[in-house]
Amino acid sequence: MKQIRIEDAVGCILSHDVTKIVPGEFKGRLFKKGHVIKEEDIEKLLDIGKEHIYVWEPKENELHENDAAIRIKDLVLGEGCTISEEIKEGKIDFFADRQGVLKINKDLLLKLNMVGEIIVSTMHNNTPVKKGEKIGATRVIPLIINDEKIIEAENLIKEKIIRVEEIKPKKAVLITTGNEVYKGRIKDAFLPVMEEKLGYYGSEIIRQVILPDDKEMISENIIKAIEEDKVDVVICTGGMSVDPDDVTPSAIKDCNGEIVTYGAPVLPGAMFLLAYYKNTPILGVPSCAMYAKRTILDLVLPRVLADEKLTFEDIASYGNGGMCLSCEICSFPHCSFGK
Repeated sequence: MKQIRIEDAVGCILSHDVTKIVPGEFKGRLFKKGHVIKEEDIEKLLDIGKEHIYVWEPKENELHENDAAIRIKDLVLGEGCTISEEIKEGKIDFFADRQGVLKINKDLLLKLNMVGEIIVSTMHNNTPVKKGEKIGATRVIPLIINDEKIIEAENLIKEKIIRVEEIKPKKAVLITTGNEVYKGRIKDAFLPVMEEKLGYYGSEIIRQVILPDDKEMISENIIKAIEEDKVDVVICTGGMSVDPDDVTPSAIKDCNGEIVTYGAPVLPGAMFLLAYYKNTPILGVPSCAMYAKRTILDLVLPRVLADEKLTFEDIASYGNGGMCLSCEICSFPHCSFGK
């Protein structure tokens, strides 16, 4: 890099973006790479502490930060992702190109960031995202980087690190159990909650069935919803505790499907049940979903709607971060819950 006094730089072309910072007010680009310095620019540059500019004279095996960022982007960005229209200050921002669940290969991400002089930063794995939402970014640390670093990264990373699994509209049947609801002693409160949760992702409940605490009836209606209604997911609410008269978990087990878990290290939502019958997910949702703003359902539902078949390990891993703090102003999913 050739150093030039700023007073002698009129007519020179900037080889990098110049950033301006006003504490508490502004941080952004003052001049863009390629800008031709004018006389009136001198005071502005001096005001931000730039007494010299540096002109890059390319050498073999060297890459400018912008060119390096493009190669990293091509290396890590997978399906369902897009980028910012331009590179700013050597950084490329990543955005979701569709509504879905953000998937990060955390092991490969760590390996890439361990190479040195290369950084890729992302949101948390399994975060539900909207189309157009910022999900990560990349840049290299030096203005000019030896291309051996980029080649090392390219040899190390053999699959995409970041992708967005698309959430497609789904149809569900809601099976609400409980003698008190079935006999009309209390009004069901689950339906509006479940309609809101699914509706956010473009999905719908096509039918609700209200049943007594009868194992055979519950099992029959689960199988009917899957085999006759051809729904994508069955949601069972009520009767999920360990009380002897709460038979919904037993009814789900009697369907002879695959029980993934009854119980989750998540609060609210410890009594959650997940099962599959002929690959159709069955969610046993505990009563906390009626009154708590965020529960285990908010963590699991988007992944189910993105056609991910969850395992016991997937549920068990929620223990670290699985306690909702019930913040007065909820910022989910941009918080610690489920992370």
